[in-house]
Amino acid sequence: MTSTVDTPADTPKAATPSGLVAVARAPGWVRYALLALGLAAAAWLPNGLYPAVAVDILCWALFAVAVDLLLGFTGLMSFGHAAFWGTSAYVTGLVAIHAGLPFPLAVLAGALAAAVLAVPIGYLAVKRTGIYFAMVTLAFAQMVYYVANEWRSVTQGENGLQGVPRELFGWDLTDDYYFYYAILPIVLLGLAAAWRIVHSPFGRVLVGIRDNPARARALGYPVHRYKLTAFVLSGFIAGLGGGLFAVGHRFVSLDVLHWTTSGKAVIVVVLGGIGTLWGGVLGAGIVVRLEDWLSFSGFEAIGLVTGGIFVLVVVLFRRGIWGSASALARRLAARRR
Repeated sequence: MTSTVDTPADTPKAATPSGLVAVARAPGWVRYALLALGLAAAAWLPNGLYPAVAVDILCWALFAVAVDLLLGFTGLMSFGHAAFWGTSAYVTGLVAIHAGLPFPLAVLAGALAAAVLAVPIGYLAVKRTGIYFAMVTLAFAQMVYYVANEWRSVTQGENGLQGVPRELFGWDLTDDYYFYYAILPIVLLGLAAAWRIVHSPFGRVLVGIRDNPARARALGYPVHRYKLTAFVLSGFIAGLGGGLFAVGHRFVSLDVLHWTTSGKAVIVVVLGGIGTLWGGVLGAGIVVRLEDWLSFSGFEAIGLVTGGIFVLVVVLFRRGIWGSASALARRLAARRR
């Protein structure tokens, strides 16, 4: 099939990671100032919002960064990442309920399960490109959804897993406010890992494969192997967010495996900025906060509003919010020179 051949024409052209490049080229004090600002915002978040909403923002930020690692830096559009998010959520819930392990170990077990699942799915999916890759990942995600729905002796089917504990060496984490600060280091480690992957030689090869896979293959790089590795790493980070989401809600339902969950993650990434990495964090904050505000206001057609905002961003800010802001900052800096 022609879809198995990687050519520049077949590979979707993701936006140049202008936001990330701008940060990387900024003076040292600017980078440290942005880092300090980000950490301060993360520390303040549960004080300015409902703690439960702040927890969801952290979880979706990890999910968005995982999708952006694949979409923005490898050029692969996945509509099946809910499989890894949801698998980790179920495994985390089962481990926490039946093994009674501290929640960080349960989340790690869920993330590892997601990475293991990503190996066979990625092995078959990365042989396709463009829309074919997206449809293959979607098909596998629907298969996982079906298995979870039918394997009711384990997943409880439509009833879901209830009462997922927040065990952490006897500490009382029933309050979402304290739970937020308990998971914050895990989220920061996940974001730091994604940043390190992107800035490593491995990450630069991924960008080269995204831009021209035929040339990368001609230079001797095993393109499929690099794509598979990126796919598994993305699945692991998505699983990390899914596990924290399960513990945060203390409940796991089939919604975590639904295809709309994958679509929401893609919307978050596009809204923040494809290939910017931190744009996914910003997009997660905007989407989660907007959904919470609309639901609290009694508005039922939440998808209509978020979809409309998505269309506006795509039309007016083609690089996403983070990417467009970075481009504007670069232009202003160039004028001053």
